[in-house]
Amino acid sequence: MSRILVTDLDGTLLGGDLEDRRRLRDALARHPEVTVVFATGRGLTSIRKVLRDPLVPRPRWIIADVGATVLDGTDFSTVEPLQEQLRAGWPGQERVRAALRRFPGLTYQHGVIQDGRCSYHLAPEHLTGELTEAVDALGCSWTYSADRYFDVLPPAASKGSALRALADKLDWPAEEILVAGDSLNDLSLFRLGAHGVVVAGAEPALLAAVADDPQVHRPHQRGAAGILAALRTLGWVAPARTGPEPRHSLVVGYHRPPLHWTGESWQPPTSPNGILPTLTSAFTDGLPGGIWVTALTGDHPKVTREQPTAPPLSPVPLTTDEWSGYFHHACKETLWPVLMSEPGRLVFDDRAWAEYRTVNARFAEHISTLAAPGATVWLHDYNLWLVPGLLRAARPDLRTGLFHHTPFPPPDVFATLPVAAELRASLACLNWAGFHTAAFADHFRRTLAGLPPRPRVQVCPLGVDRPAIEALARTRTPSPRAGAAQLVLSVERLDYAKAPVQKVDAIARLLAQRPDLRGRLTFRLVCPPPEPGLTAYDTTRALLEQRIAEVNDAWKKQDWRPVDYLPRSLSFAEVVDEYLAADVLWVTSLQDGMNLTAKEFIAAQATLPSHRVGGPGVLVLSRHAGAAAELGDAALLTDPRSPDDLTAVLAKALTLTPTERRTRMHRLATLLGHERPAGWAAQIIHAIRRPDPVS
Repeated sequence: MSRILVTDLDGTLLGGDLEDRRRLRDALARHPEVTVVFATGRGLTSIRKVLRDPLVPRPRWIIADVGATVLDGTDFSTVEPLQEQLRAGWPGQERVRAALRRFPGLTYQHGVIQDGRCSYHLAPEHLTGELTEAVDALGCSWTYSADRYFDVLPPAASKGSALRALADKLDWPAEEILVAGDSLNDLSLFRLGAHGVVVAGAEPALLAAVADDPQVHRPHQRGAAGILAALRTLGWVAPARTGPEPRHSLVVGYHRPPLHWTGESWQPPTSPNGILPTLTSAFTDGLPGGIWVTALTGDHPKVTREQPTAPPLSPVPLTTDEWSGYFHHACKETLWPVLMSEPGRLVFDDRAWAEYRTVNARFAEHISTLAAPGATVWLHDYNLWLVPGLLRAARPDLRTGLFHHTPFPPPDVFATLPVAAELRASLACLNWAGFHTAAFADHFRRTLAGLPPRPRVQVCPLGVDRPAIEALARTRTPSPRAGAAQLVLSVERLDYAKAPVQKVDAIARLLAQRPDLRGRLTFRLVCPPPEPGLTAYDTTRALLEQRIAEVNDAWKKQDWRPVDYLPRSLSFAEVVDEYLAADVLWVTSLQDGMNLTAKEFIAAQATLPSHRVGGPGVLVLSRHAGAAAELGDAALLTDPRSPDDLTAVLAKALTLTPTERRTRMHRLATLLGHERPAGWAAQIIHAIRRPDPVS
């Protein structure tokens, strides 16, 4: 069953202290079945400013201009023919102002953008019969509230009539509606037979007008707290949790949880590598007093009853619309192209960026609530870039660090972001910032140049859980070599930054140059699609599948196809099987923070017997991947931005002798080292906690 909350803004939804507003916003986020409707005297321009406040819930519908305007809250488009009906008979602002100019007690609100109404300031002694008769003669209606505000409206317009028209259009029964207000211009909302709440501190005339209505709640709390009290009384939102929130000495912030909620249970990731299993392992190995703050999208009532204890999670609830605006659009369409040094792909949308601000504010508030005095906060990646500034303002006692798993672009590329100044100001509030490579760290320093104070910067490349990979690899049976056939492997998510189309084109060029490889070379591309709703890669996916079909059609031979495309996820055991079978692992990122796939390949291949026929596999690695800074020319380095180099380096990898392969793999295995990811995490937490140098 859907529930509809229709609320005035000033004095009502925006009333009360910040904590009251936060509690109401969080309660509504936990109950996405409650649809929020604004019913306000403000115009659209003013409402847009209100929506920049992260404590304001997103409305699905908006009744503005004291009922003269009805808007769709998703795109701010007018709702027709409702608005046309509400404005029928409106003589226009110029005529209204001209007719009422003879009343000296009226002061037109010049600073308010008005649409379909005229708003004035008026002292009570100037509200005369002569004035109201003049309004009636214009064929208009009027409202007067708070002993100050006089609004002239179209004859059919009011908050109540607009709500009735919207409810009729959307089939909302009165018993599923709760209206909330604090002044007389809200009175028409209370005449519809719906549930009502008049918050504490409301205009006495409104209280008197609804005194005999048994459906109207009169809580003793003001503003947002009063609305929340009514919602709880009706049973529309869950009761507040009793007892103080426990405080933690370490709070980890990352937008994704370490476990996947299936709708029924939590499931761990398949791979032992990457930030999710790394942090999970760190918690398992002992991070006393720590908790993980993460986003949880959608309506999952069972989640709160079945939260895992290892690692301890504290979710920030988001609706699917909020997640889409924040992650699918702001993160992946605005920030990601710049991180990949592809600013030409940048798409900026004001509304999506507002969602990014909102989600970052939610994280900051949640972290602030959970963090003990002087606690350590460890944030991860660009998804939470605004949190440091918010925490510095709210909790200057906290030690805040952020590790960038992605590349960090040069200052001139970062500056292409329309919100670059906002982000720089927040990042400058960090105590510590970490990167995989010295180049990314240098880009960061130069981007923040001239902004005191600046965080300490450290290069801390992340590795893989080598013992876990080796133990798994030793249990697998490598596929036998099929004669002279050679397997080139790529394992990557679908992303233009991984250059998948460029690789397929390179395979076509190689087959044209090397007829001897036809029928013998297979390029296996394991490329799972992105999550549903993420459309930033749709063009890449369409072009990739088109080129695969074209290349396979051009070069197919009996049962052989040059490109073996697997658009799905494999278990980590299956991925290790692929690593063990591959003659070449082909990593061609246009930009990459690290690329742990390359390191996993080395760990798996290092377990193979030295006498293996043909020798171990070869790593062809992009010069633009962070792993190249560690592994250097022990790998065959390639530039995916150069079609000729991409083809030539792959051709070279296929012609290396077994001895050359063994030499390179031995060097790679030595460079890989044996540091456990949990140890890496412990070192970073220690670095964040280290006091800043005295200036």
